[in-house]
Amino acid sequence: MAASRLPPAALTLKQFLQRQKVLCLYRTLLRTIRLVPNEADRQYLTSWARDEFKRNRGAKEEDAIRMMVSQGNLHLQELQRTLQLAKS
Repeated sequence: MAASRLPPAALTLKQFLQRQKVLCLYRTLLRTIRLVPNEADRQYLTSWARDEFKRNRGAKEEDAIRMMVSQGNLHLQELQRTLQLAKS
């Protein structure tokens, strides 16, 4: 029986793709927060986003992660709509 070349802590394809979705959400959220005009609000939102992602960093259950990603996408859409209304 041949030994696997993968390290013991390698991610499965499903885990890798889920991780990419989480990272994409995090980056997009931070980029959108940079568009907030008020400095105090921007700092608050940035620290909130970082704290939320750090707090859930150890989550392993795929269903829970999927739920958190969909909830994060809703927060992102709400922020984008608010910024769009503020511009009008």
